[in-house]
Order: sequence, then structure tokens, then C-alpha cells
Amino acid sequence: MAKRKTAGTPRVKSANGLQVGSKVKVADNSGAKIVQIIAVHGYKGRLNRYPRATVGDMVIASVKKGSPNLRRTIVPCIVVRQRRPYTRENGEVIRFEDNAVVIVNPQGDPRSTEAKGPVAREAVNRWPRVGSIASMVV
Repeated sequence: MAKRKTAGTPRVKSANGLQVGSKVKVADNSGAKIVQIIAVHGYKGRLNRYPRATVGDMVIASVKKGSPNLRRTIVPCIVVRQRRPYTRENGEVIRFEDNAVVIVNPQGDPRSTEAKGPVAREAVNRWPRVGSIASMVV
């Protein structure tokens, strides 16, 4: 089975704000409330180093709180906000109030119909379908 390439622009080099083990909010109406990151999709790094993710990365997560049919399931997610400041290509420094993800299917299409709160432009450029459910793009 051939790997599907990510949609849109390639990954932007920025400050990695989330690592494996981080618990983050779910910013959509899929029914999950809190997920814990268990892997970063496509991470290739040093032995014994914890994989880290930034805005726009796909992560694999376990649902910790939410509706009973979603709890304790493994879901792919896209990081849409992070607390750690990161610099854009034009020089602005962006920092959100919280860390948040949107639950998607393995191809990158959102499971939900609405993303609550702001969504980073880097995530929308890389995953256009996430941008279609976003209420606000920053």
C-alpha cells in the first residue's frame, strides 16, 4: 500500500511544543475531550529521544476523556494550537493559550464538522480539510 503524501505545503520548521506523553485538548465536536499523544507520525529521530510535534503535525493519540464509545481508542490527530511560541517566516512570533488537536482519519480528513477556537495557519496550509471546519484561522 503506497503512503499518502501530506496535503498542501511541506512541514514548516518551528519550535516543537508537544512530545509523546503530553495530554492535550480536542478542539472539535467529535465527542473526545482530552487525548494523550503516543506517537508522532513520520518522526525519524535519535535513539531514545522522545518524538516531538509542532503545529501542523499528525500525531497518534489515545482518548482519555470523552464519550464512552471514543474512550480508550487510538485516533490520528492534527496539532492546531500550541502554547510554546514559534516564529513564522515573516518574523511574527505566535503563541496560543493552550495545546489543541483535531481528530482526523488516516488520510487527514476531519471526523467532526466544526473546530472550536483559533486554528494556526500552518495547520491549514498543510491540511486544507482542517481549514474547512475551522471557525477562525490565525
